[in-house]
Amino acid sequence: MQVAVVSPGTMDERGITYDKETFASLAQQGKTVVFVLKEGILQGMIANADIIRSSSHEVVTALKEQGIEAIMLTGDNSRAAQYVGDQLGLAQVFAEVLPAEKSKHIAALKAGNKKVAMVGDGVNDAPALAEADLGIAIGAGTDVAIETADVILVDSDPQDVLTIIRLSKATYRKMVENLIWAVGYNVIAIPLAAGLLNNQGIVITPAIGAAVMSISTIICAVNARLLKIE
Repeated sequence: MQVAVVSPGTMDERGITYDKETFASLAQQGKTVVFVLKEGILQGMIANADIIRSSSHEVVTALKEQGIEAIMLTGDNSRAAQYVGDQLGLAQVFAEVLPAEKSKHIAALKAGNKKVAMVGDGVNDAPALAEADLGIAIGAGTDVAIETADVILVDSDPQDVLTIIRLSKATYRKMVENLIWAVGYNVIAIPLAAGLLNNQGIVITPAIGAAVMSISTIICAVNARLLKIE
């Protein structure tokens, strides 16, 4: 007994009839439909659909509010991809994309002077994760994707993408604050240590200079430790 699971294209090639109205209805819902054949005779059809996480739409909306463009790159069929894209409110959806083409899309975005973060979970996503400025792997994804990525979402929660962005912005602010403090300290302390105000009786001895330098380092370290994200 031969059992086969085939695509609509194979059904058409073999001239096997099926309920095209039902097929069209399922496909319109963004479902990938395959057919089960037994000895070449149609037994039924199976409709597969991606379940959209409730938090995914919130994440896409939040990204838009921050001026960050969200794009879908997927190997799924165009109808299923467009359905998901419409549900999430994505402006651009690229479907039936091969692994090598995904990395080319990323490279093209980078060539347009854009900073690109890629979120993926499969073997097919590995080249694109490596090409992106920041590769983010879903924790429940394949080992190849996880090894290629820069960041791993351990809980596989899309909301963590927003956490990464908030963390990076907070870290950058701390770096700027510490840089401003360090520059300000040196602008004031170096001339004093060089004896600029000796005539006014203000003298910085080596011991005092070393102590002030230590205090400056401690202030920067404490400021970094105060890093918090909402």
